[in-house]
Amino acid sequence: MTAAGGAVAAPREPSPEASGSARDGRDVPLAIDVRGLRKRYGALQVLDNLDLAVPRGELVALLGPNGAGKTTTVEILEGYRGWEAGDVRVLGMHPSRDRAALHARVGLMLQNGGITPQGRPGELVRLHARFYADPADPDELLDLLGLTHAANRRYKLLSGGEKQRLSLALALVGRPELLLLDEPTAGMDPAAKAAVRALLGDLRSLGRTILLTTHELADVERLADRVVVIDRGRVVAAGTPSELVAGSGPVLRFRLANGDGTVAAIDSSELGTLGQALGGTLEPDGGPGRHRLAGRAPDPRAIAFLADWCAQRGLLLAELQTSGGTLEERFLELIAVAQPEAEPEAGMGAASGAGRGTGSDAA
Repeated sequence: MTAAGGAVAAPREPSPEASGSARDGRDVPLAIDVRGLRKRYGALQVLDNLDLAVPRGELVALLGPNGAGKTTTVEILEGYRGWEAGDVRVLGMHPSRDRAALHARVGLMLQNGGITPQGRPGELVRLHARFYADPADPDELLDLLGLTHAANRRYKLLSGGEKQRLSLALALVGRPELLLLDEPTAGMDPAAKAAVRALLGDLRSLGRTILLTTHELADVERLADRVVVIDRGRVVAAGTPSELVAGSGPVLRFRLANGDGTVAAIDSSELGTLGQALGGTLEPDGGPGRHRLAGRAPDPRAIAFLADWCAQRGLLLAELQTSGGTLEERFLELIAVAQPEAEPEAGMGAASGAGRGTGSDAA
């Protein structure tokens, strides 16, 4: 996927904003500057002194378990929710008081897009293009996102992936400086995810700033300049993907097979005993016969013991590797085991209640 035509042309010149450090150490303006943000729903503290800084030109992934406060944060940045305390600036502006000015510069993709069921992709993208002084070409955008074949199909008849791609097209049609994307690849098939992944890479290379929430951690490892992990409304870790993964240390992984190469069936009690003997806990590792040793860094004695254990049982140690943990493993280490209460249903409908457009300034 390429940035052909005007569909993902370079953004307009930014206005002055607070500065921060880019990934290469340069001081650059902050597209998003959030300090001490607090938000409650009744007795539930959803955001608890949250800080978030997104330098211009970077793709930042906001991760967290369900109910961590991700969607609430995005909706506050979009100007759809108020907050009780803290300071929030988006492109140097207040997201609720300056909402009209921000709309021309920010592309929004919500979990629930509020699109009329009778609308058709072609007419919807053309309609939204008329709201902007310098929009992308609607036909090019439909083609770029693989929606040309469905341009005249009613929204309610689109597949889940097509609906997501239409929401992304509407977020891009104004050629925004900043994109706020809430679960942009949810419901897409692998081919559509790959296409959107390539598009996001193109947009970042053109200087767009992107904040996305997602559960697709493989995409985050490929694309994100920075990752911010929140749990129960607080930041629990932040850094580049490699910095976060480095915190998990090396992991011992192996695959067991019978002498003929078939998957070795080992009962759970025997695996439990083996894990204890190795000094940790054996966990499934994504495929038949595959295991990882949790709770202990690999060492030569553990590897020698495992090889001897296999030889005694006539098993093959078909694969063996010691490698750094994955972002998913590190993410699971970071978040709290006990899940917080879920946020109210996300999207513009949920955001239309109390607090709409009443964001605090200091309060």
